[in-house]
Amino acid sequence: MRVIAKKVLRDFWGKNIDSEQHLKIWYKEASKAQWNSPNEIKDEYARVSILKSGRVVFDICGIKYRLIADINYERKWVFIRFIGTHNEYDKVDANNI
Repeated sequence: MRVIAKKVLRDFWGKNIDSEQHLKIWYKEASKAQWNSPNEIKDEYARVSILKSGRVVFDICGIKYRLIADINYERKWVFIRFIGTHNEYDKVDANNI
């Protein structure tokens, strides 16, 4: 998969140092993945949330941070739409951000 907007991750871990290694691992895994469906992601990440809009919510650092990705399975693209604390996540509409 091609992960779009790695800069968003770098900016986030620059402000939240404890997330850096977790985000680097997530990025590496997502970049190597060949997901064809949400079920394949669920097989790899048991705690992932699959949204009806085609978006996927990943827990980072346990449940301290949330990452919302919009995934195009056909083109093998992962667009990072949001990364923030669990509290910040609760204030956004994950389907429309």
